Amino acid sequence: MRIRLFGQYLPFSSTVLALLEGGLFFLVLTGAGLLRFGLDLGAFERWQGPLWPRAMLFSAMMCTSLLAFGLYSARQRARGIGLIARAIAAVSAGVAATAVFFFVVPDLWIGRGVLGLAAIGATAVVTGARLAFRHLADGATFKRRILVYGAGHRAATIARLRRRSDQRNFVLVGYVPCESEAVAVPCERLVRAQDGLHALCQRHEVGEVIVAMDDRRRAFPLRELLECRLAGIDVTELLSFLERETGRVHIDMLNPSWLIFCEGFRRGSLRRFNSHCLDLVASLIIVLMALPTMLTVALAIKLEDGWRAPVLYRQDRVGLYGRTFQVLKFRSMQADAEASGEARWAQEHDPRITRVGAIIRFLRIDELPQVINVLRGDMSFVGPRPERPQFVAELADRIPYYGERHCVRPGITGWSQICFPYGSSEQDALEKLQYDLYYIKNNCLLFDLSILVQTIEVVLLGHGAR
Repeated sequence: MRIRLFGQYLPFSSTVLALLEGGLFFLVLTGAGLLRFGLDLGAFERWQGPLWPRAMLFSAMMCTSLLAFGLYSARQRARGIGLIARAIAAVSAGVAATAVFFFVVPDLWIGRGVLGLAAIGATAVVTGARLAFRHLADGATFKRRILVYGAGHRAATIARLRRRSDQRNFVLVGYVPCESEAVAVPCERLVRAQDGLHALCQRHEVGEVIVAMDDRRRAFPLRELLECRLAGIDVTELLSFLERETGRVHIDMLNPSWLIFCEGFRRGSLRRFNSHCLDLVASLIIVLMALPTMLTVALAIKLEDGWRAPVLYRQDRVGLYGRTFQVLKFRSMQADAEASGEARWAQEHDPRITRVGAIIRFLRIDELPQVINVLRGDMSFVGPRPERPQFVAELADRIPYYGERHCVRPGITGWSQICFPYGSSEQDALEKLQYDLYYIKNNCLLFDLSILVQTIEVVLLGHGAR
């Protein structure tokens, strides 16, 4: 089961866990204050003010840090020691961010002793809550029981979902075969609706029917589906179901009418305004925080390749509405990497990459000069990655709907970068396009902020870097 919030589908189990932990973090800081200053908080509040605003700030910082480290993601696969290590790192980052905020706003300062006790308590809360919650999330407690109407090639797409995260939020009751439709799903999963579709749903406690017929023009069960819908059972088209559960738009199921009539793809004046504000604020913060790092990288490139070697690399990329612009990056390859003039995909262990280049690519800091592109208006902070004109021309001929990714500004980071590793082939471009279309359809300020926070994990752990 997923909750729709500001256009985004959030796993119900993760939402419950976040609310539970947010409340526990509030209690943890309050308890740390009680331990540090004694049970009489009246004296402390007369001296420093009420404790609850500090507890709320600590709770918000901790939940944001857990989100940044992927601990609320449905794709989180860490278990055991790996989960504890990630939790400790997330708590440390959250406590550090809280301390910085207290330093910037001295009126909220509470003392190192209280923060230290709160850090210990928060670590226990995160590890304990997840070890206890994991069994509930993987069980049927938060899962919706679904019935698929259809057993052909389209319905088989659900059977081919291999990722555990894509199947975490539902329990498949079975497939109802249609007349004149070749069966392409496992026969043991077939169920018959002799008494009618609604009766079948009641018997198996189904909460949602997925319409996955290969050809809707033949014997479409209009009355039966209407009966289910009026009885409170959700009826969902296959493509919308797959989008919701996998976080991407499946191009092999896509048709133009779905794009035209589905919800989303909103780009009103308010959305453009808050996008520009986010780009400006994020760019200025990055420039101020990363300026020492950028100067160090520039010096390292000069020391390795000589003082006459260029620090920045300029490359033509395709941006909004197909317009070409020059993207700026720290040069991570040899100066003559493409002396032949032929565009080439970057490969793993690419021999053209310099020693400094390998480090800055792994840490993702070769992308830092792109904040200049953001300030120029060529790019946004969040959006599909811009590709080279040569690759775009080839991919647009071979991949349907590839040109639609240019209806928004390209970004330094994006949904596809978080969900899919670095792509260097046509098949990878197809996979990433599905995530890009999902972002374009559902983009909003909250989604952008969520992507920016989760990008921290990509940068710190090097996921997808090449």
